[in-house]
Amino acid sequence: MSEIKKIKLWDGNPPTASGLSEAEIVNSEEILEIVNVTEAELIIYSPEEANNTGVAVIICPGGAYAGLAITSQGYDFADWLVNLGITAVVLKYRMPNGHQEVPLDDLQESIRYLRKNFKNLGINKNKIGVAGFSAGGHLAALASTLFSVEGISTRPDFSMLFYPVISMGLHTQVDTYQNLLGKQPSPDTIEKYSCQKQVRADTPPTLILVSDDDTVVATLNSTTYYEALKKHNIPATLYLFPQGNHAWGIKGNNMFGGKFDYLEEAKALIMKWLLSYC
Repeated sequence: MSEIKKIKLWDGNPPTASGLSEAEIVNSEEILEIVNVTEAELIIYSPEEANNTGVAVIICPGGAYAGLAITSQGYDFADWLVNLGITAVVLKYRMPNGHQEVPLDDLQESIRYLRKNFKNLGINKNKIGVAGFSAGGHLAALASTLFSVEGISTRPDFSMLFYPVISMGLHTQVDTYQNLLGKQPSPDTIEKYSCQKQVRADTPPTLILVSDDDTVVATLNSTTYYEALKKHNIPATLYLFPQGNHAWGIKGNNMFGGKFDYLEEAKALIMKWLLSYC
């Protein structure tokens, strides 16, 4: 059996505040199971020692930066990864409420935590990746482009993006845009948080999976980011499935109650891609 433990990320003292003060709301019957998140946590799934590859993945659930679909895009994916011998870390990140630094602060501190505690966690500090779904994909892409290598590096070693939001300009899901940046962000802020504009020569290798019939986040987000990666000679893989719509998790159910018909193919492709890090 894998071990699961929870860690409070900032111990009540984060570097940035969202301005949210009301209590967290949990409703397991809703797609966004947790809203008004004001305290970041890591939920760490550790594989059995005999099966441990040393690879770790920090998982960022989606939810338009308004809440977290933390089971279908967090815990379920962690269960699947840990059975592959991968340490899976679900990041319960704080909602920004228009304070754009908040989610990225949480993810970067998560990477630092894993690198500082790699021995106790049984992981290789040079095999720490990020995975993100929808708005969580945007967060994972931010971490892959706006990192620092000074001190304890916050650069992920690889990233996996599922139907990600990428651009804060064209093709952006409006709620995601406003929840992160506020209603009237400056042009400089829009550019900074449009991940395709921030790709650099040391952005990590990236896997992108998206459905062509996505009606929530335009597939142009994924193709635009892929093109930006290739312009910088970053190893990148894009799988564009003909069906599935939006917010399908590792169990294949999407947010509209439909099925992602290519689930088994997608799982095989993810496993094959991850083999290069195991």
